Amino acid sequence: MSTASNADLPSSPQRHAAWQPWAAAALIVLLGVFASQAQTWNGGRTLVFALTTGIALGVVLQRTRFCFYCHARDWLQRDDPRGILAIALALAVGLVGMTVVQGSWVANPQAGQLPPEMHIGPVSWVLVLAGLAFGAGMAISGSCISAHWYRLAEGSSVAPFALLGTALGFAIGFHTWNPLYSVAVADAPVVWLPQHLGYGGALAVQLGGLGLWAAWIWQRHVKRNARKPRVPAAPVARDLRSLWRSLWTGRWNYALGGALIGLISVFTIVRMRPLGVTATLGSQVRGALQSRGWVPERLNGLDGFAGCATLPQESWATPNALVLVGLLGGAFVAALASRQFTPRRPTGGDALRGIAGGTLLGWGAMTGLGCTIGTLLSGGMAGALSAWVFGAAMLAALWLAFRFQAWQAARASA
Repeated sequence: MSTASNADLPSSPQRHAAWQPWAAAALIVLLGVFASQAQTWNGGRTLVFALTTGIALGVVLQRTRFCFYCHARDWLQRDDPRGILAIALALAVGLVGMTVVQGSWVANPQAGQLPPEMHIGPVSWVLVLAGLAFGAGMAISGSCISAHWYRLAEGSSVAPFALLGTALGFAIGFHTWNPLYSVAVADAPVVWLPQHLGYGGALAVQLGGLGLWAAWIWQRHVKRNARKPRVPAAPVARDLRSLWRSLWTGRWNYALGGALIGLISVFTIVRMRPLGVTATLGSQVRGALQSRGWVPERLNGLDGFAGCATLPQESWATPNALVLVGLLGGAFVAALASRQFTPRRPTGGDALRGIAGGTLLGWGAMTGLGCTIGTLLSGGMAGALSAWVFGAAMLAALWLAFRFQAWQAARASA
């Protein structure tokens, strides 16, 4: 495990955090009790599977600092490609695994049938706009939605406001959906690459594209740093005790994080829907507002698209909700065990930044039928063109935001 320091790691003075590992152990017990209770509910086995998957996802996200915004920022601003390459690795691992799964569901992808429940959405300028909004929301709030969830477990002063803003963004999205649907989404093509290229062709094109992109990133990094002195690698743990300590120190290796995220995504689809972290929030907001007549009762075509569904649920105990509960629980366990729970009193700037950025995140996620997990990761692994369009728009927005920040800094220092 890598223990290199990183600006995104929360500070946690050891002398003030001795209680945190014990709190992590207690939380593990509570999660076990909750899982045994969920086992008795309707669909209990699937709910426990969802909870377990969420716990694993929360631990991996927190310990690897897997954050689309942070990884893109480290690459574009700091010339550190490890995070962005971890995202490419997660997509590559998921592509291979998801192709195997889909091949068992739809034997002939070119027959016109889409794989059930995979996140394959319509491609139009509305999707590009959603990706741009989501990228801008990340730049303002400092994280994507999934990272804001796990940063709650670290005591982030921005995350609560960002998630509140996300709910507001969903509400706005429900109001703008029908006009956008009529103008551009209704007739937009839903492109599943295996349907046009076959499984082998789609896998080759997507893996080849990821490989070329990764090779270009790495070659550019090596060329820029050819003359810089190399930093010695952190010592590798050589006994079980040192290995255990390394699990809860610093952060885990980037590549390990990417591989684990890809494997968890494939593992999830075997038993339930693709991964997503916005469906529960979106459905709760939609249900609450529709019951008061504050959003349209009919959202044209929305519930017919595969993605992070926002259809109001009669019960909160859904697989997606249990994934989210598990994600929070797993992230709290990881943050407490590593003594990285460092709550800070929010400032007015934290609240403003969180709500403004979160609103853009929510609108982009609602309009794009998911976030970086649901639309980009799950969709990209399934071979959806919509995933790559959303991801490219999101990355373009971040690039523009970072360029603007650099221009502002240069102007201020002039």
